[in-house]
Amino acid sequence: MELIVIALGGNAIARRNQHLTVNNQYQNIDATTKIIAKLAGKYRLVIVHGNGPQVGLLALQNQAYFQVPAYPLDILVAQTQGMLGYMIGRSLQQHNNINKVVTVLTQIEVDEHDPSFSHPTKYIGPVYQPAQQQQLQAQYGWTFKKDGQYIRRVVPSSKPKTILELDIIQQLLTNDAIVICNGGGGIPVIKDAKGYKGIEAVIDKDLSAAKLATQLKADHLMILTDADAVYENWGTPEQTALRHVTPERLKPLALDDGAIGPKVKSVIEFVEKTGNRAYIGTLSDIEALLDTTKGTIVSPSSGQSKE
Repeated sequence: MELIVIALGGNAIARRNQHLTVNNQYQNIDATTKIIAKLAGKYRLVIVHGNGPQVGLLALQNQAYFQVPAYPLDILVAQTQGMLGYMIGRSLQQHNNINKVVTVLTQIEVDEHDPSFSHPTKYIGPVYQPAQQQQLQAQYGWTFKKDGQYIRRVVPSSKPKTILELDIIQQLLTNDAIVICNGGGGIPVIKDAKGYKGIEAVIDKDLSAAKLATQLKADHLMILTDADAVYENWGTPEQTALRHVTPERLKPLALDDGAIGPKVKSVIEFVEKTGNRAYIGTLSDIEALLDTTKGTIVSPSSGQSKE
């Protein structure tokens, strides 16, 4: 069977401005897995999920208890991998056509000299009103950037280099398991004399999914978000949906903007390295994406062959 790597956007687990209660998240996850379950048995599946709202909430909860120093981001990412992997897996196993689901705590090596440590861009946590920025910066020492009409905390987002648990993921797929891995982009680690150690950063889950899909030689990479396609001139009267494109056509949109840019970079990397097809669109359109009737469909350039 063909292999699909699915990168779930945060809206698959938590809606913007929605309280991060367990019940709310389960309602969103159940709706998500109901759609993904339609592909089970037809494809081998790997699921990568975001964790921005959840890791941001954990960071806030850390700050509320002064008797213990706040846990670093690598630990918080590990916590969200376990929590969300458990919730997604439990929800998937409610479907009769799904037998084995396994969550893998996944470490991703990054470069300790990655330029993102000087220029944080990755949004985590809830949104705030712009008038709160000065108070929040003074209270927590965090960096904030504009996110639509709101502001939101940003942290370093390092480029993924090596997926340490890749062999285990491959073995699980061989045994017909649906694998949930690289959660939140993966636990960021750097190599030192003793092996590996965590570092204060997060990894973009779409870039991580593209790295994973490329190394697994997946047949398809799906980046699922709350936009039905990639748009040129977004937010202007001239905005236009890009439907069937090549990597070259998308490259002007591959920006370090912390929004659509990483998604565009991800699909470009996957298609160019594998010669296979990638998709950007909404979760509800997942079958139409595979049929190439909705979303942005990224296909190799003419003459490009698989490695």
